[in-house]
Amino acid sequence: MIAIDGPSGTGKSTVSRRVAAALHAGYLDTGAMYRIVALEVLRAGLDPADQPAVADLLPRLDFDSPTDPEDQRQVSAGVDVTQEIRSQAVTFAVTPVSANPAVRSWLLDRQRRLARSGRMVVEGRDIGTVIVPEAALKIYLTADEGERARRRHRQNRAAGTTDAGDVGSVALDLARRDRMDSSRVHAPLQAAADAVLVDSSGLQIDETVTRVLELAAERGIR
Repeated sequence: MIAIDGPSGTGKSTVSRRVAAALHAGYLDTGAMYRIVALEVLRAGLDPADQPAVADLLPRLDFDSPTDPEDQRQVSAGVDVTQEIRSQAVTFAVTPVSANPAVRSWLLDRQRRLARSGRMVVEGRDIGTVIVPEAALKIYLTADEGERARRRHRQNRAAGTTDAGDVGSVALDLARRDRMDSSRVHAPLQAAADAVLVDSSGLQIDETVTRVLELAAERGIR
């Protein structure tokens, strides 16, 4: 099992999917789970920061969590929400939603069950510290702030996000999310003590994937 953690805009999702495909492994995007919850919170007309109200909504949610790196369609209540969960509204809502202890607890069992269901590459923000601390390889993927903002802006545009904003606004949003993710009480964003730091600044995606695969091979993961 490979755990890949790190902040937004580091290429984490693309790298994780490609590593999983190269290793013929499953791939789990835990961030998509939080985004689906955030989307359903908004659909229900709730304040994402209203923790009791959000907690009350959880038992009524029904969504899939795909593990095929080649097919990451996200479906909630029978509807494909793959593009909708990447909207700016969901991006703003997901930070307070993911800081909600009830949400993290509710998703924990699902995340662990799927992560431990076979040969997996799991990505998120607390994989190596909380979800699967026993992972054979833990990667903490990072990049400088400017690079992250440019990547996320390109990703938003490529995904057809209508409210993608400009690079400056994306940089401000990433800084906001970093502060909140790193300072939350439950499962803050941080590298596991035994994680390998991989700085993707200036690297192409293929180069970062190659580096992760080299680290995996060193641990007998091929």
